[in-house]
Amino acid sequence: MNIFLSLLFSLCSLACWADADVALVKTVSGATKVVRNGETLEAKPGMKLLASDKIVAGAGETVGLIFNDGTTLSAGPSTELDLREYVFDPGNSRYAFSLFLKKGTLVYTSGKLGKLAPSAVRLDTPRSSVGVRGTKFILSYE
Repeated sequence: MNIFLSLLFSLCSLACWADADVALVKTVSGATKVVRNGETLEAKPGMKLLASDKIVAGAGETVGLIFNDGTTLSAGPSTELDLREYVFDPGNSRYAFSLFLKKGTLVYTSGKLGKLAPSAVRLDTPRSSVGVRGTKFILSYE
């Protein structure tokens, strides 16, 4: 019985962790969209983002995000960005930050995660991968 309860608690914890918010929409210009589980939502300041969300900024649109550790991303016009993985758990030394820039431009500024575990930060494009060792950079893919 104890094993069953432990397993059930572990599964519930993982499910809750997967649905936990990882970032906040700080600024939006235009009608930037968030795609979550196949549903398209309008991005609004104060909106919480999940680790599996996709951000779509159309022509002339921009969005600014702030992650739980203080990392900031500013996405420019015509940008498509997939949030793939985000874990910031300094109490258990667990860190992960993974994004996929399908197209567009973004400015990345490291927060605590990038300073504590720079090797845990990864940004990918269709043709390259970027490992973060600095605190601020611009990434563009057309």
